[in-house]
Amino acid sequence: MEKLKISNAGKNTDTLTRTIRMSGYSYDMITELAEKNGVSFNNVVNQIIEYGLANLDDDDIKK
Repeated sequence: MEKLKISNAGKNTDTLTRTIRMSGYSYDMITELAEKNGVSFNNVVNQIIEYGLANLDDDDIKK
């Protein structure tokens, strides 16, 4: 599986606002990634989510 590479992609205008809970460790790691790559916290979160969804095991998708 290819590793996630954080990119400075353009903003997506098709968005939805949601509140989520995450561990302090995850928050700190995402904040650090955002700062190091010069992108927003939300940008990193969305890239992580898109990467995870694109790389789901086929067994996880079937219901």
